[in-house]
Amino acid sequence: MTVLVGTSGWQYKDWRGDLYPAGCPQRLWLEEYARAFATVESNNAFYRLPDRDQFAAWRKRTPDDFVMALKASRYLTHIKRLRDPSEPVARLMSHAEGLGDRLGPVLLQLPPTLRADGELLDACLRCFPSETRVAVEPRHASWWTDEIRAVLERRAAALCWADRDSRPVTPLWRTAEWGYLRFHGGRAQPAPRYGRQALATWARRVDDTWPADADVYAYFNNDTGGAAVHDAVAFARSLSRLGRPVSRTPSL
Repeated sequence: MTVLVGTSGWQYKDWRGDLYPAGCPQRLWLEEYARAFATVESNNAFYRLPDRDQFAAWRKRTPDDFVMALKASRYLTHIKRLRDPSEPVARLMSHAEGLGDRLGPVLLQLPPTLRADGELLDACLRCFPSETRVAVEPRHASWWTDEIRAVLERRAAALCWADRDSRPVTPLWRTAEWGYLRFHGGRAQPAPRYGRQALATWARRVDDTWPADADVYAYFNNDTGGAAVHDAVAFARSLSRLGRPVSRTPSL
């Protein structure tokens, strides 16, 4: 098993010259990305759920070892606020079946105004197929309780370890046999880059928490100016220096 390192999305025009050659047309960016990285976190479904054919097309355009994590629809997380989850979860998963073996974890990023509700969370997680890995990123401090941790553990859902400004904004709970990390922006220059020390600290946290045979997914959401690409490469190197197996990253 390995630590899979990638970025949150791939369709960023300011990545030309860093990840994408100047002459590479946008319609080929996914292929170019998938040659450089083995995983991506797609936020397309958050804004507008692609149909099954679109997911199937992404599958055909990526190599056999590629993994695509999905940020769940805002209809489920932000409009319904986890209420009546059965239909939106079923719709998401039926469309995502088009990815086949490329499908990775599903991320539930909760609104910052949504307060903790263990029963609501449990009911939502129960709607997902048992083989689907689900990560949860709460953004209100009321979620950091023993009850919520117990719900996540019971459903084998991973608490998403989130970083903002080079520090954790979530507890560092291990609630599943696998892990999920998101990096929203560091404090180094040029902004929103991460410094070497911050990334080395996160690498040690991963190494101290999960055994070498565990899957851990790590995505950089600080896309501006190609920061996510550079920081993903630096984070992978920090993990490698600790002896952790890590997925491919580009040579920049």
